[in-house]
Amino acid sequence: MMASPKAHLKRKGPEAVPRMQPAMMMFSSKYWARRGLSLDSAMFDQQHTGDSLLREGFKMSRRTSFGRIDEKPDKEAISASPDPGKTTVIFSVKNEVGCLVRALRLFQERHVNLSHIESRRCKRVPTEVEIYAEFNCTKKEFNELVQYLKDHINILSYNTPQHVWSADGDCEDCVCVLGALPNEEGVPWFPQKISELDQCSHRVLMYGSELDADHPGFKDNVYRQRRKYFVEVAMNYKFGQPIPRIEYTEEEIKTWGVVFRELTKLYPTHACREYLKNLPLLTQHCGYRDDNIPQLEDVSLFLRERSGFTVRPVAGYLSPRDFLAGLAYRVFNCTQYVRHSIDPLYTPEPDTCHELLGHVPLLADPKFAQFSQEIGLASLGATDEDVQKLATCYFFTIEFGLCKQEGQLRAYGAGLLSSIGELKHALSDKATVKIFDPKTTCNQECLITTFQDVYFVSESFEEAKEKMRDFAKTIKRPFSVYYNPYTQSIDLLKDTRGIENVVQDLRSDLNTVCDALGKMNRYLGI
Repeated sequence: MMASPKAHLKRKGPEAVPRMQPAMMMFSSKYWARRGLSLDSAMFDQQHTGDSLLREGFKMSRRTSFGRIDEKPDKEAISASPDPGKTTVIFSVKNEVGCLVRALRLFQERHVNLSHIESRRCKRVPTEVEIYAEFNCTKKEFNELVQYLKDHINILSYNTPQHVWSADGDCEDCVCVLGALPNEEGVPWFPQKISELDQCSHRVLMYGSELDADHPGFKDNVYRQRRKYFVEVAMNYKFGQPIPRIEYTEEEIKTWGVVFRELTKLYPTHACREYLKNLPLLTQHCGYRDDNIPQLEDVSLFLRERSGFTVRPVAGYLSPRDFLAGLAYRVFNCTQYVRHSIDPLYTPEPDTCHELLGHVPLLADPKFAQFSQEIGLASLGATDEDVQKLATCYFFTIEFGLCKQEGQLRAYGAGLLSSIGELKHALSDKATVKIFDPKTTCNQECLITTFQDVYFVSESFEEAKEKMRDFAKTIKRPFSVYYNPYTQSIDLLKDTRGIENVVQDLRSDLNTVCDALGKMNRYLGI
């Protein structure tokens, strides 16, 4: 039986207010538990996966077969010094006959001799298995191997110690040690170049076709098959590729049109000025109309020119760490599927209506883009506790934030700007509004199935950004990070050499500014 939208209403007075709920693409496990969401795959036919893959009879130097991973490794083995030149790669493959043989052939083609292999069932994608491969090679050979493997398989991490892999076997959100910081084993892995976001975007906690029993499309087989298609598009996408264009159905366009028309009636009196400035530009350049669903490729090209942001397709919910890592590179993970047509003004998950109408217009604003990136950069290498605090600040700003303009409250949060009921509520006298302060906001409970108990207001994006910068200084990590826009990579500022390189860049920028000021004085008398 299909659940009624009223199960997701918050009653204010005698009548319930319909809500088009725009959940984020990132939530911690405690929110999933509260909602009772299942992480079991409903996308593919479930195939039995044992503790090991294929027992091919390979003669390994340490083990002759694929046994169960030791959950309590020998302490002496953990403390022992690693072999010179020893390195590791963890990758995932689809659980099917011959998958291991094909994967190992990639190592053979690069003349890499494997010394140890382990396998386990993938927690995030039940139809896949994860492989831990250990081998010896030079740094040059390793870099070449990684680049080669990335073209054929999904690499999850590398240079991860075996005891960390084993200890994380029962964790839903596995944490890998960052290979670039050998002396800081407590630092979680994070992408250090933009192409490594493929690893983050493919680690989906819940596929877009996994629908709860109370989801409007749960019993609609046609809709579920459609969702599978969108999952395949997202999971096959890799950095640098053009985003596949979707041929949306007549029903999907009709659903989008209802949402578009209802929300655009409210924007003039409820949305912030930055949003109102960019929406007409999106209509002009990306085809924002009630009879057309914009394509992510067009949106991504538009954003790149306006603020340096891009979007990429994602299959479903990501962990806070993986989602925020994308923001650090000015990359926004964006869904492409459309909510079920039975109730166009309600969705229990973020869909393309939420992404395109809620997030995209403000991602085109340079100051908002910078604010978003600041949160992402602060998350890199942070502890789980600090990442959760940053995710909560994200929730109450980028998703449900308010600002003051011309003495009036205006919405800039995507969750509000894509929700008719909550957009009205947040700007009414019924809502509780407090000043945004990351130190206190990070402890506020995020509500998923009802309107928020409290909303947070900032005077401007610039003010919110400065507050987040101060808050980021409290993040516990043994280094700072600097985003290099030329190489689209993260520089670790953990020694004087790294800092000197940043100073050189700043000097170059300051020389340009001084030259411009001199010419203004000379030719314009300013």
